[in-house]
Amino acid sequence: MEKLTFNTIINAPRHKVWEILWGEHTYPAWTAPFAEGSKIVTDWQVGGRTLFLDSKNDGMVSTIAAKIPDEYMSFKHLGDIRDGVEDLTSDRVKAWAGTTENYTLSERDGKTALLVEMDADADFKSYFESAFPKALSVVKELAEQ
Repeated sequence: MEKLTFNTIINAPRHKVWEILWGEHTYPAWTAPFAEGSKIVTDWQVGGRTLFLDSKNDGMVSTIAAKIPDEYMSFKHLGDIRDGVEDLTSDRVKAWAGTTENYTLSERDGKTALLVEMDADADFKSYFESAFPKALSVVKELAEQ
């Protein structure tokens, strides 16, 4: 696994950026570069079940590892879901299970610095390096409106 980092400075307060990241209507907009029709299904509780799904309801099974509203969100990825079947135990999943994806928001001179750090398998590195800058550009655009 390799640790990837992505960041942007957004001319908006942390609270607004947080709402854009995790809002029911804005999450699908900024995550479209990863997969059109993306959605997140969660109870927003630490330790709670979280699903990152595409338009076919395929995706990842995760949990919220840590959460400080308007400041920090950490997801721990546990497995995947395909055709309605969760896989938390196959060798393929075990190769990346336990990886994290962290979002840190900090204020600087009235702006928000958004930092994303994630563990990535070499097979997906170029995908994330292409998609994340596009996604963060959408977060920035939505937050600065």
